[in-house]
Amino acid sequence: MSGHRIFAAVYDRMAAPVETKLLGPRRERMLSGVTGRVLDVGAGTGVNLDHLRNAEQVVLTEPDPAMRAKLERKLGRAHAPVVQVSDAAAEDLPFDDDSFDAVVFTLVLCTVTDPARALAEARRVLRPEGTLYVLEHVRGEGAQATWQDRVTPVWKRLGAGCHPNRDTRTAVERAGFTFTEVENLQAGPRWIPASPLLQGTAHPTG
Repeated sequence: MSGHRIFAAVYDRMAAPVETKLLGPRRERMLSGVTGRVLDVGAGTGVNLDHLRNAEQVVLTEPDPAMRAKLERKLGRAHAPVVQVSDAAAEDLPFDDDSFDAVVFTLVLCTVTDPARALAEARRVLRPEGTLYVLEHVRGEGAQATWQDRVTPVWKRLGAGCHPNRDTRTAVERAGFTFTEVENLQAGPRWIPASPLLQGTAHPTG
C-alpha cells in the first residue's frame, strides 16, 4: 500500500490528546447539527464520522490509500443511513454541480496541492443555499508567521504535506464564500507551527 503509511498508522494515537481536549468538542459543535447530503473532503482516518449524526448521506473523499484504509475500518461507526467513500482528490471532485447541502474541510486545506482549486470545487458542488464548514490550522501573524514560513519545508515532509503557513480565511473568501460565523484562536504555544486555528461557517456569495 502506498501513501503516507507511517503517518496514517500513528495519526489517531498522536492526535488523541488534542482531539479530546480541543478539536473533538469543536467538531461536535460544528457538525452535529449538519443535515442533508454532506461531503467531507480529505476525510483522513474518519474522525468526523462520530460527529455527523444527523446527515442523511455522507460522502467521504480521501486520496491517500493508507489513510483511506483506516477510514474504511471506521465506517461501522457512522450514524448516517448512507455513507460512501471516494478516492477523489480535493482539486478534482467527481460530483455534479450543486449536489451537496454541506461541504466540510477539517485539517485538510493545509495538505492539498492547490487550495484555491479545492475550494473552487467545493463551491461548484455546493448548493447555492448550502454551507461550508471549516476547521483548519492557519497562518499566524507577525513573528509567528515568519517562523511558520521558515519551518514549512521540514514540517510538510514530517506531516504528510502539511503547510502550516497558509492563509486559509483569505483563500475561502477568494473562492466565492462569505463567512457568517468565524473564530480565530491560538490553540497552543506560538512556537508550534500548527497552533493558530480558524473555525467557521460560510455560504456561497451571491
